[in-house]
Amino acid sequence: MRACFQQEGFLKNEKDNALLSAIEESRRRTFAMAEEYHRESMLVEWEQVKQRILHSLLASGEDALDFTQENEPSYVGELGPPGRSSMDSVEMAYARQIYIYNEKIVNGHLQPNLVDLCAATAGLDDKNISEMWAMVKQMTDVTLVPASDALKVRTNMEVRMEFVRHALHYLEESYKNYTFVTVFGNLHQAQLGGVPGTYQLVRSFLNIKLPAAVPGLQDGEVEGHPVWALIYYCMRCGDLTAAMHVVKRAQHQLGEFKTWFQEYMHSKDRRLSPATENKLRLHYRRALRNNTDPYKRAVYCIIGRCDITDNQSEVADKTEDYLWLKLNQVCFDDGGASSPQDRLTLSQFQKQLLEDYGESHFAVNQPPFLYFQVLFLTAQFEAAIAFLFRTERLRCHAVHVALVLFELKLLLKASGQSAQLLSHEAGDPPGVRRLNFVRLLMLYTRKFESTDPREALQYFYFLRNEKDSQGENMFLRCVSEIVIESREFDMILGKLEKDGSRKPGVIDKFTSDTKSIINKVASAAENKGLFEEAAKLYDLAKNPDKVLELMNKLLSPVVPQISTPQSNKERLKNMAHSIAERYKAQGISAKKSIDSTFYLLLDLITFFDEYHAGHVDRAFDIIERLKLVPLSQDCVKERVAAFRNFSDEIKHNLSEVLLATMNILFTKYKRMKGTSPTTPARPQRVMEDRDSQLQSQARALIMFAGMIPYRTSGDTNARLVQMEILMN
Repeated sequence: MRACFQQEGFLKNEKDNALLSAIEESRRRTFAMAEEYHRESMLVEWEQVKQRILHSLLASGEDALDFTQENEPSYVGELGPPGRSSMDSVEMAYARQIYIYNEKIVNGHLQPNLVDLCAATAGLDDKNISEMWAMVKQMTDVTLVPASDALKVRTNMEVRMEFVRHALHYLEESYKNYTFVTVFGNLHQAQLGGVPGTYQLVRSFLNIKLPAAVPGLQDGEVEGHPVWALIYYCMRCGDLTAAMHVVKRAQHQLGEFKTWFQEYMHSKDRRLSPATENKLRLHYRRALRNNTDPYKRAVYCIIGRCDITDNQSEVADKTEDYLWLKLNQVCFDDGGASSPQDRLTLSQFQKQLLEDYGESHFAVNQPPFLYFQVLFLTAQFEAAIAFLFRTERLRCHAVHVALVLFELKLLLKASGQSAQLLSHEAGDPPGVRRLNFVRLLMLYTRKFESTDPREALQYFYFLRNEKDSQGENMFLRCVSEIVIESREFDMILGKLEKDGSRKPGVIDKFTSDTKSIINKVASAAENKGLFEEAAKLYDLAKNPDKVLELMNKLLSPVVPQISTPQSNKERLKNMAHSIAERYKAQGISAKKSIDSTFYLLLDLITFFDEYHAGHVDRAFDIIERLKLVPLSQDCVKERVAAFRNFSDEIKHNLSEVLLATMNILFTKYKRMKGTSPTTPARPQRVMEDRDSQLQSQARALIMFAGMIPYRTSGDTNARLVQMEILMN
């Protein structure tokens, strides 16, 4: 017998241990899952915060982080009064051109020239801006080679050679205009005459530039001006024919130079043959390296692409002259026969300007356009844009230059949004920089997206093919953020008419798939806790399941409240009734559980409205018809079983429903007791039956409150029991 008891005890102990182990394992798994969900949620939230912090940076990492509030970014000037545009006249002018450009794209027309549109805007009485756009137009007018991405295009040798040719052409045309202005501004001193052309222009320019004899100049003169100075300035103006005219007139003093110059002039890429180049370089090293004529040295260094360490500062005393000289010396072949001091590649020159000299060398006491020009003319577009963007008054110009390059598929974009504005990525060739284009655009639009959402949308449309780190479409994401930020739901996404049709919004211009965008914005609003706005948006997107699901969440807390004009409950009630009427008229329904909860909540609102108004009989009729709580002891079990199927939104209101129902019964009981006990119309038996019925209904409510698998507050139970006792 003892062994039997021991065995039973052992088995019971093992069973208890197994149950406890299962419970502990389940608890451990639940906590681990909760921690994992929490960690994922924190990571997503941190990613968003990180983006906001990064977006508050202006430069490529040199500036301090700005931890000001999100709605007051420090890089934006003080905003005007509410309702007024935050954009200045220049930004508005650019925005109009962007609108014109996007209209053509959206309507399927030929892609317009964005450079021309921006340049037409940017005249704006600013010579620097006009010259900047002329330079951008010149540098981007290249023949693109077929390639899978912008990096392959930009590193293609033919494209790089074309960049250099365009930069030289721009610098030469600019200098020719400068000489023209100088000569015509000093006509008396210039003594302009003879056959119109570059030669006469340069000769007159030298009357101003070199009015007196300069010591050390060699090989005689032509028409009273030094030979090499004439040749150099004709070349500087981009006219090799004019330079050849000078060479021919002084050929007897120049030795073999005429032959070399003819070959240089007629070569495809202004490059001598290796044999001629070596011969010229040898002559330069032996006889000219220490020559006293700076113009002669400069011309030889350009034609022979030699002595790249000499900056020819006596002749190239301006930054533009230095650029022109060095770009003429840039070579693209393998340079097997060249010594290091005679070989300058474009990559070397770019590194020298961006890293060795840098911003401090060019930007000190100089307008920012100078360094921008230096970088842009050496095909360092991304660095040029990032530099210009840091100056607030020039930010709009930098952004539109970036847009032009982006549309031409010439812009090197950062692969991730968390990158700095200007960055170098692993795997890229040395010296290559990438621009965080998405961040640049979002930084720019942040200034005016809340006051000018239409204009901001035009800029966001450029991001329609971009994805964020989670693979989400950036255009959709930006639309979502701007709608929630500006609260311009109707204007941007459209408006729901009374008949249920949708009035188009601004977004309809950009895409026919408006439903996915509206659903995306609605989801974002829901995640931010803006349930009312989200419900309206889901309604706009014809998503009844989500509409009613959110309406249930909104209605549940206000169901038992007293309804007053302009109150939260009154507004939500009117909104819910409007939805209900439209859905019934159009035969729209959601999932059965959501649908039934919605209409039950509306009935409960009506019940409480009648109850608070003192219409106890009407309120009692409603609660009796709803069959939510038992009003007879026979159906308590049935109501308890049915209660399990109700949603949380209904269950949360149970305490208030029970109290209100009990109050109604108690009020009816007191009213009955307050009348005279016996009248012909109300015999005593009837009074006793009615009294007994009310007491039975009150007991049914008490039984129901005790049996349902839902924890009601102790106060609720106490009040229920108190009223039930008072009725006995």
